[in-house]
Amino acid sequence: MKLAAIADQPRAVEQLSRALAGDRVAHAYAFVGPTGSGRFTTACAFASELLRVDASRPHPDLHVVTPTPPESNPKGARAIRIGAIRELERRASLRPALASRRVLILDEADRMTGDAPQAFLKFLEEPPPATVVILVLTGVRAVPATVISRCQIVRFRPRQAGVADAELTAEAAQWIEDARAQGTAALFKRSERVDREHAEALIDGCWLLCRDLVLARAGAPAAVLTDPARADALAAEAARWSDDTALYRAIEACREARLALVNNVTPRLTVDTLLARVARRAA
Repeated sequence: MKLAAIADQPRAVEQLSRALAGDRVAHAYAFVGPTGSGRFTTACAFASELLRVDASRPHPDLHVVTPTPPESNPKGARAIRIGAIRELERRASLRPALASRRVLILDEADRMTGDAPQAFLKFLEEPPPATVVILVLTGVRAVPATVISRCQIVRFRPRQAGVADAELTAEAAQWIEDARAQGTAALFKRSERVDREHAEALIDGCWLLCRDLVLARAGAPAAVLTDPARADALAAEAARWSDDTALYRAIEACREARLALVNNVTPRLTVDTLLARVARRAA
């Protein structure tokens, strides 16, 4: 995805596009906004522009740090610990492998714990050359002021509810349709880089889709659907489900998937399990 494809955050896109056009890219950015506002998606799009590649695929000059549970307790609280910061420093000390620079993304950077924020501050105080760091945060106070002061802030507004819901539903429907057409192997490959924020969006989109299918089976008017423009497609899909019970099972599966994320099940596994099940029409 490129920056031009980010349709619902015009100010953020304009700010980043100006930096690219004027070759005034900062060494560190803080992408600040609520969950679901597209911060991580935009970070990947910005990385694509900086590296001149498709950042949705593995690239040696793109490194993404995400919160993880302790090695000794896979069900423990997810966090970004000092070890992850040390690994980031190690990677930053190397010359870029393919591109002219490297990009380091810290997703949910507000989950840095222990000595990690102080270590990261030292990293920012002496930034390595040809490196761009992006912190994904819920607010400017989510990390120490000394860290945020060394970043250029890019703010993300909450998505407009109606538009956002329609986008979520459309994306979930496309993933499900692709899984049916190409098999679960294609789904597994596509979900390789799904982060927590994207997983939440897909689960919410799946829930909204199943809700719309229940309404379509009941003959509800198009106006009450998440995306009235897709009323015919939803009616056709609803007719393929065996009964309402199967849809209710799918909705329950969405609830269970949300709980799984709360309990630190990996986003990729959660998404794969849910969408594969719905692709089979909750069999």
